[in-house]
Amino acid sequence: MIGFILLMLLLGLVAGFLARAIVPGNDSMGIIPTIVLGLVGSFIGGFLGYLLFHKDGSQGALQPSGIIGSVIGAIIALLVWRQVGHRDHALR
Repeated sequence: MIGFILLMLLLGLVAGFLARAIVPGNDSMGIIPTIVLGLVGSFIGGFLGYLLFHKDGSQGALQPSGIIGSVIGAIIALLVWRQVGHRDHALR
């Protein structure tokens, strides 16, 4: 159980880092927000994968498609985060 949690945190870090590297722009995030970004991306990617392909975690937690879905989900989460942040700055 602990190994699985650590593996998911590592996957979240990698997915968040890759999303920040792929999407250009200045994101002043530390390591913890990057991990959270990747974990949120994993949920988004998993949900989209289930909607599109009707596959879920019971068919294997770590698959290449799941990692790619996590990165795509993290990119979506990062873009949404930026839009919410820019709107918040515009209101001030």
